[in-house]
Amino acid sequence: MKPIDFKIEHKLPGKLGRAGTITTPHGEIQTPAFVTVGTKATVKALTPEQVADLGAQVVLANTYHLYLEPGDEIVRDAGGFGKFMNWHGPTMTDSGGFQVFSLGAAFGTKVGKLAKVGEVIVGEDESADSRLGRELICDEAGKLAKIDEDGVTFKSYRDGSVHRFTPERSMEIQHNLGADMIFAFDECTSPAAPLAYQREAMERTHRWAKRSLDAHKANKEASSKQGLLGVVQGGRHRELREESARVLGAMDFDGYGIGGSFDKDDMNTAVGWVNSILPEDKPRHLLGIGEPEDLFGAVENGCDLFDCVAPTRTGRNGTLHTHDGKINLLNARFVRDFTPVDSECDCYTCKNYTRAYLAHLFRSDEMLAATLGSIHNLRFLVALVEKMREAIIDDSFDTFKTSFIARYYKK
Repeated sequence: MKPIDFKIEHKLPGKLGRAGTITTPHGEIQTPAFVTVGTKATVKALTPEQVADLGAQVVLANTYHLYLEPGDEIVRDAGGFGKFMNWHGPTMTDSGGFQVFSLGAAFGTKVGKLAKVGEVIVGEDESADSRLGRELICDEAGKLAKIDEDGVTFKSYRDGSVHRFTPERSMEIQHNLGADMIFAFDECTSPAAPLAYQREAMERTHRWAKRSLDAHKANKEASSKQGLLGVVQGGRHRELREESARVLGAMDFDGYGIGGSFDKDDMNTAVGWVNSILPEDKPRHLLGIGEPEDLFGAVENGCDLFDCVAPTRTGRNGTLHTHDGKINLLNARFVRDFTPVDSECDCYTCKNYTRAYLAHLFRSDEMLAATLGSIHNLRFLVALVEKMREAIIDDSFDTFKTSFIARYYKK
């Protein structure tokens, strides 16, 4: 008996997209679905009840962050991160692989998370207060992580203490965190990395995938409750992406993740390369995308799940989605705008508050601004993907996509 099950209900004619259902120990996920990110077992500024009320089906937490704070053993003793945060639906954790990339190859560059030697690292989902005064002890190359064949040695962004992740350790931590779906440990590279290094990292990812799978299966209790997803890598190179999909597709994973490390402009093409090879009967998760246009591309190219911190991060800063594109509520034109953020949105924020009120909250640095902005942005994307699912089922996806993109992006 597999810990997760996936059934396809309807396919897009002539394309890889599909609508389906993932069954997990904590409930079903109607796919395609947008996955809400709760990095430290919390969706910033929102209660779990608010997250559920806006239609979110699944929450993803971060292995690296929960390992460092409060510690994976504490989360285990609390009953897993879902119970710890009072979220009763399906859950996921990433492997920590992207943090290896952001602290290693991408550290101090314009790719991924940004920081320089001696400066405070600014995480995508880290508050200003939590990083205040944290200076990092870097190696001579200015990086916080070193990758070798066995795993990665890294320094904590919190206090500079040294830690080590291996595929086996990532599995152990994720078993403690207790999510319904977890990811094999992988190496994410920069899209600018040379082809030779992309191949080296991909082949190492394949070896780590096998070690992750072996460690997962060795824990009979965990593997009976948690589905393991292998992560396809290979950068922007077709031959590598297709090779990675073939190698990992032949392994006995419960599903697949598709790692980043490709230019935005060729993302949809690369996703299509991969999903035309991966087993059709297993779910596919595209890691780290949240722009509407990218979501459409991912869906029609065969992805079932996707996660991104962007909707809550931008929502906390006053940039909100509308059907007519993004708006920044700090702009002066919204000070006396007494209309909803989006008159077509059914979220709590749009039903009860005006642009003028939210503009006031953001200008006044009120905490409620972050909550109302996050509710709206998350609901907007969750609802958008819900409509994509409906459009797949009733064979109107192309029409829906064309009309939405034309209006949102003024194309």
